[in-house]
Amino acid sequence: MTGERPRCEFDPDTLVSRVDLTIPGDVGAIGPAVEKIMASVREMGCAAGKEFEIEMALTEALANAVVHGCEHDPGKDVQVCAGCDPARGILIVVRDPGPGFDPSQVPNPVVGEQVYREGGRGIYLINRLMDEVQFERGGTEIRMLKR
Repeated sequence: MTGERPRCEFDPDTLVSRVDLTIPGDVGAIGPAVEKIMASVREMGCAAGKEFEIEMALTEALANAVVHGCEHDPGKDVQVCAGCDPARGILIVVRDPGPGFDPSQVPNPVVGEQVYREGGRGIYLINRLMDEVQFERGGTEIRMLKR
């Protein structure tokens, strides 16, 4: 491939480590998946000192995938992978089987009446916690990079 790589994209040949998981569309699967991935993130050491931000963003992304992408259906799966490139940081990709969404249509949860809503803060938090965030595949895939 020639030219510049897209953001939030790593060359598999430069990755120090990679973890791939598939979890059911059940909120009970989120905690154990986050623990397993965070153990790998700590071991990789690509974002030392940034574990809190990564864990929060990962939890939010998985919750969105389970709730919105899988509609709480344990028969549907969420895919998550994390890779470490010492030169760039850690890349986490979460993919769900849902219909997707347009991230530009998600209202800002800290403006106006949105402040009083119970939900709707996940995407906002992810964007504040991670260095780069991209939505792909019609909103069914989120790519998050932390340097």
